[in-house]
Amino acid sequence: MKILFTFLVCLVCNVIVIAQVSKVWVADNGDGTYKNPVIYADYSDPDAIRVGDDYYMVASSFDAVPGLPILHSKDLVNWTIISHALLRQPPFEYFSATQHGNGVWAPSIRYHKGEFYIYYPDPDFGIYLTKAKNINGPWSDPVLVEAGKGLIDPCPLWDNDASPNAKGGRGSVYLVHAFAGSRAGIKSVIVVKKMNAEGTKTIDAGVLVYDGHETDPTIEGPKFYKRNGYYYIFAPAGGVSTGWQLVLRSKNVYGPYERKVVMDQGTTPINGPHQGAWVTTQTGEDWFIHFQDKNAYGRVVLLQPMKWKNDWPIIGVDKNNDGKGEPVLTYKKPNIGKFFPIVTPQESDEFNNKVGLQWQWQANPKATWAFINSTNGTLRLFSDKISDSAKNYWDVPNILLQKFPAEEFTAITKIEFKPRLEGERTGLIIMGESYAFLSLLKKPDGIYLTQNICLQADKGNAEKEKIIERLNANIIYLKVKVYKNAVCNFSYSEDGINYKEVPESFIAQPGRWIGAKIGIFCTRITQTNDSGFADFDWFRIDKNR
Repeated sequence: MKILFTFLVCLVCNVIVIAQVSKVWVADNGDGTYKNPVIYADYSDPDAIRVGDDYYMVASSFDAVPGLPILHSKDLVNWTIISHALLRQPPFEYFSATQHGNGVWAPSIRYHKGEFYIYYPDPDFGIYLTKAKNINGPWSDPVLVEAGKGLIDPCPLWDNDASPNAKGGRGSVYLVHAFAGSRAGIKSVIVVKKMNAEGTKTIDAGVLVYDGHETDPTIEGPKFYKRNGYYYIFAPAGGVSTGWQLVLRSKNVYGPYERKVVMDQGTTPINGPHQGAWVTTQTGEDWFIHFQDKNAYGRVVLLQPMKWKNDWPIIGVDKNNDGKGEPVLTYKKPNIGKFFPIVTPQESDEFNNKVGLQWQWQANPKATWAFINSTNGTLRLFSDKISDSAKNYWDVPNILLQKFPAEEFTAITKIEFKPRLEGERTGLIIMGESYAFLSLLKKPDGIYLTQNICLQADKGNAEKEKIIERLNANIIYLKVKVYKNAVCNFSYSEDGINYKEVPESFIAQPGRWIGAKIGIFCTRITQTNDSGFADFDWFRIDKNR
């Protein structure tokens, strides 16, 4: 039986978005304050802009499809997913297989002359641009702004200053980016290149404007701004889980740039606070959106107050007046002139008429993997053959996943399994470099419930499977409870009321540059001219009880 959750209807750019309020993490305290993280989910390398009264955020998506998620907020605290800029990831054949850790790295989003621009890097192919006049699309086919290996973290700047010191002047367009040592053979440097007027191609070899090897190792993720005649490059340094937020400034776009650390962990539990976006509200307040690496939970999104002093930003709270801030755990919400309802990124899904925007595949999907059955409000996953080259589910593309939504939560799904072939399987999975799942497996004499665990799956290790029991029916409820430190306990029920726990706990592990994910799947091991399927009635996130 379907149940109702708390929903709000939001109108965003003439598109109706049904926004859900999470039962497991809400950043808005409801009293004019908020708590960090504002999004307790893996939206790594966030960049954000304000257009009128609306805020938009993009984040890395790596090999997940659809990619380049776009989130919307009215107040920088309450966010919901509204679209994706990449419905399929190019090169299409390459991304038809799992490519863990590859694909969309840190993107940037800008609004220029009535159009949204997203620049994103693929470290194996180069820097791409996709554009749209409406934030919900359609987004243009990605074009290569510059081909090459190891070009990462691009951000554009349209320069409207006619100052001769700019060495470019009014109308010049620049691109700042960093390098991935794994592909380029060098890292910890920032370059600025000139682009054509359309912002679609780099037109010179660029200038190295900052070398961080001595004081700021692993400087990357630059974001380009201009204020009061200064060019600013906001860039994280020191590593994802241990680093700090650096700001560079110069009167000349090509430097020399002065440096200043404007935020680090300080006395807080927020490790490595850096890499994000400076946003100014309608009322003139400045804020900074960034991430914190929380291992299996991924790179969660935090919001910090920001102030300017002597043309340098201070991010967070400067407790000792040294010009360097540290993160806040709770703080007064941004003043945007009015109050808006609480919303959170989508989690639960009733599968009524469409699949929620929170779901992503592990590769470019086939058209036959999933269909909404509108007659009974279910998501039908047809089994797809596991490749003969796949060593385990790390290599399986047709797994439908979403991000962990909080430190502790319960996920439950109701499945009706109608297999045709021996070896067809469907289930509930916790996915990462190690993974675990409960599955329904078709054997010659019936359907069996199994628990499967694969440690260091990314190394090609084999699963360990335990048969739990032979099931009496093909409808079952699968549940996993996630506790602190990513401890996962699976259970199952044939009536949706009485649950039996499976004996072995599992500790979720991050994926390649991402947090662990939770999801569903339907697979087979043989190829025929038809397949069985699993109908997922709903998927619900709730508090642990």
